[in-house]
Amino acid sequence: MQVIKGWLDAKGTVQEKVYDVAWSGKRKAGKDGKLPSVGNTVNVKEATWSNSIGAPALDAVWRDPSFDPALKAFYYVRVIEIPTPRWTAYDAKRYGVTMSAEVPMIVTERAYTSPIWYNP
Repeated sequence: MQVIKGWLDAKGTVQEKVYDVAWSGKRKAGKDGKLPSVGNTVNVKEATWSNSIGAPALDAVWRDPSFDPALKAFYYVRVIEIPTPRWTAYDAKRYGVTMSAEVPMIVTERAYTSPIWYNP
């Protein structure tokens, strides 16, 4: 689960920062501050996947560590789901065809909340 913050800085330039606030498993952020992928259980050939990674629910309490009440800002949450077969994988399986290498066969969906706007 990520909180995305956008704000208008003092010079009027739009800024954005992504905060990882809750995640499944015992993953830890790398040196770059990014979390590694939760994994991938997709079997492209069979157009199946196992719902054995990730978490059925995530919750967290988060406070903006750099909140400035003088600046306009917006916030929204997004959740990155586990990888699943893309429709192209289902079609390849159903019709018994091999897709070319440039055709994506796996998709990672995202769910988004409505934004919250802060106006000083």
